[in-house]
Amino acid sequence: MKKQILFLALLTSLVVRAQQPVVNGSFQLDAQAYVTDAAIGITDSALAGQRSGFNGFGNVVINWGDFRAGMRYEAFLPPLRGFDPRLEGNGFANVWLNYRTDFAEITAGNFYEQFGSGLLFRAYEEWSLGFDNSLNGLKLQVYPTKGVVLKGVYGSQRYFWQPYTRNSRGLVRGLDADFNLNELIPERENAPWRLSLGMSGLSKYQRDADPIYVLPENVGGWAGRFTAGWGNFILAGEYATKINDPGAVNNFIYREGRAALASLSYATRGFGAVLQLKRVDNMGFKSDRTQLGNALDINFIPPLNRIHAYSLTGKYPYATQVNGEMGLQLQLNYKIPRNSLLGGKYGTSVAINFSQVNDIVRQPVNDTTPIGQDGSEGYKSKFFAVSDHVFFRDLNVEIDKRFSSRLKGVFQYMNLHYDIATLQGHAGEEAVEAHIGLADLTYRIDTRKTIRMEAQLLLTKQDLGDWAALMAEYTIAPKWFVSVSDQYNFGNPDNAMRKHFYTVAAGTNRGATRLALSAGRQAEGVVCVGGVCRQVPASSGLTLTFSTSF
Repeated sequence: MKKQILFLALLTSLVVRAQQPVVNGSFQLDAQAYVTDAAIGITDSALAGQRSGFNGFGNVVINWGDFRAGMRYEAFLPPLRGFDPRLEGNGFANVWLNYRTDFAEITAGNFYEQFGSGLLFRAYEEWSLGFDNSLNGLKLQVYPTKGVVLKGVYGSQRYFWQPYTRNSRGLVRGLDADFNLNELIPERENAPWRLSLGMSGLSKYQRDADPIYVLPENVGGWAGRFTAGWGNFILAGEYATKINDPGAVNNFIYREGRAALASLSYATRGFGAVLQLKRVDNMGFKSDRTQLGNALDINFIPPLNRIHAYSLTGKYPYATQVNGEMGLQLQLNYKIPRNSLLGGKYGTSVAINFSQVNDIVRQPVNDTTPIGQDGSEGYKSKFFAVSDHVFFRDLNVEIDKRFSSRLKGVFQYMNLHYDIATLQGHAGEEAVEAHIGLADLTYRIDTRKTIRMEAQLLLTKQDLGDWAALMAEYTIAPKWFVSVSDQYNFGNPDNAMRKHFYTVAAGTNRGATRLALSAGRQAEGVVCVGGVCRQVPASSGLTLTFSTSF
């Protein structure tokens, strides 16, 4: 703490001396008060004495000339239910200093960075998950000539509030190079095609103290990528691999890891299409081989599925399977022209999305070793072989239509297959097959007042059965809003568990500041962002949120 205070004093001194410092930042707090609610299973023993939770942060960045510096204070006192209890505590989680010229840029302290799409390395923070794998160390970025960016990173990852000590966890070292050929070659700057190339190398060092296995102390990985554009088409691809990295995630098998991404997109006036493909094989990568869950991840596997914003279409989100998956996604967007038979006076937007993720095919390495046996090479797998085991499938159609100058609506249908045993750990449960439909209507009463209504229906014979959801929101622009909503689990196989989860909320917006208060119940579920998920327990009580930026 003393170091952070000294750093803050240094920042203040520099700002005072600087002629025209620019300061920006943001603050947020999320607080909940919990009450018992026996109807949905929230008893004193379930709360375990926790009657409240508090997550908050303050982030400040100061710019003066070639220097930038920042710090983020965080408090989890204690964390909201559903967040990792190891977050409990408060202090300066992120402190950094940056100096930049036209040739180079160096950052000391805590920083975030990403190589390519993150298959090999991504350090980032996601507040809604309580996830932060920032590096504490040094980052150097060099711009030797136009069109070329070279990066180097060295440091240890954040592990909740535990400071790094030697051998407490691994060190991460990486290099990345990015070449934009149209900028690098002046004669090709205005060429009809666009091409960029990139490559990365990264290693993790962690001492081997395992009493059973001989483990690699330096685990290296490499990746290459490209993006090419011609006319209305863009083609991109990335491939990453790492040497064998036995750990808790892969049951200590000695198998190399591989991951590949590819995408092809096309866009023209009124129409767009994107096709994406992915293959992942044993690509979990952590700076501590004993870790499970969402801590100390070095890399990031992007999900290939639509992120749903509504409560019931998002009730079964996909969680990335780093040990093996093959997926594809196709997205089509079409704008039916105005003043046509289907487009009407204002035109109609139609979006069709399909995604599916299967397991990879695994075969034994020999006749005597079971697949995935710890201490072995694990398995063999052909690159293009697709397992019949479907983790996730989502076919959804969305129509966005304006009926008049006052009324507009969004209508969506979703057909879902969800392997809840694999994706949420509900061992032995049948995969969820669901039909979900929704209508979202917004009516503008006058220039300031708007009312929005949602109606959703989820039909399934698996898991908790059928759900319905209704929501009404009244807004007085630009400052006030109030809403009331309810989710009803009317198809629960257990009649006694057919409960309502109602919420009343109100709040105000003042420029970049938002304050909201809600009261009611929250159903148990899963929150996922980018394929990284956390469990959310059922709760009942009050929630206060405040956020602002400057």
